[in-house]
Amino acid sequence: MTRRTSSICIVTPALADANNGNWQTARRWARMLAGHYAVRMAKSWPDISSTRDGTDILLALHARRSADSIQAWAQANPQRPLVVALTGTDLYRDIATDAAAQRSLALAHRLIVLQDQGPLALPEALRGKCRVVLQSSTRRQTLAKSGSRLRVVVAGHLRDEKWPQTIFEAARLLSPDEGIHIDHIGRELDPALAEAARATQLSCPHYRWWGGLPHGATRSRIQRAHLLVHPSRMEGGAHVIMEAVLSGTPVLASRIAGNVGMLGTDYSGYFPPGDAHALVALLRDCRAGQSRPDGGMLAELQAQCGLRAPLFERQTEQAALLSVLRELL
Repeated sequence: MTRRTSSICIVTPALADANNGNWQTARRWARMLAGHYAVRMAKSWPDISSTRDGTDILLALHARRSADSIQAWAQANPQRPLVVALTGTDLYRDIATDAAAQRSLALAHRLIVLQDQGPLALPEALRGKCRVVLQSSTRRQTLAKSGSRLRVVVAGHLRDEKWPQTIFEAARLLSPDEGIHIDHIGRELDPALAEAARATQLSCPHYRWWGGLPHGATRSRIQRAHLLVHPSRMEGGAHVIMEAVLSGTPVLASRIAGNVGMLGTDYSGYFPPGDAHALVALLRDCRAGQSRPDGGMLAELQAQCGLRAPLFERQTEQAALLSVLRELL
């Protein structure tokens, strides 16, 4: 008798139209699991009129935003596996104060975090059911880049958690003749931040805000840049960091847990969150290194990122994700 393939529903509050990290994670996991489970994605559960839909496992992204689906599943299927993947806003904001997010943690049979520092944000009593699943992307060829200027890319929708104000201030601290050019990619999610981006663009010819771009176009710009700058104040594990690392593009990042959990505690490219002066100092060090035979700071960061790259391979993420689910079946 043929054994029925187990069915899994991935609940993600962000679907394709959001084009954000949660959507990218949900889509990638669906593809990774498709050869092992019958997989579907939904914005909420139940996604049909009945809770008896044959689903064996619920995998929900976002403890707070998916809280209603998590509770509905736990009530309808208390013995069936429930896995909750935690975002940055879950780990570093909501689980401390939001009752619905806290309930999601308690109901889950397993918790997934997306970088090595994530378990430390959880109450100690919950860490035993937490697993780290580092995200992955495809490798891209490392391109040779001109030394005539330092091309910097920032990729993140304009919202407070991404702290784009650090980039605006950094652009104003730089002079146009320093040869440091900043391309800022991200949709207008906060009108005030969008207005600040426009104002920065008007006063700083070396800064340009491109608005939202398709994912493929963003990856191409990361691949062509000398540096990715990631200034967030809160992250669960940023896709753009692994995409940069897998393109041979080094990263400057705010020293927050979500970034340290991806780049490592000894990485040289951190600046204090919100500290535009420290960011500019690193940018200038990287720019100066372009005229040195050894490549200076830029080459050092590239070598460190190269050592991290194998952690973000597809096979590594798939094996970790399947391991979590197999613990429950």
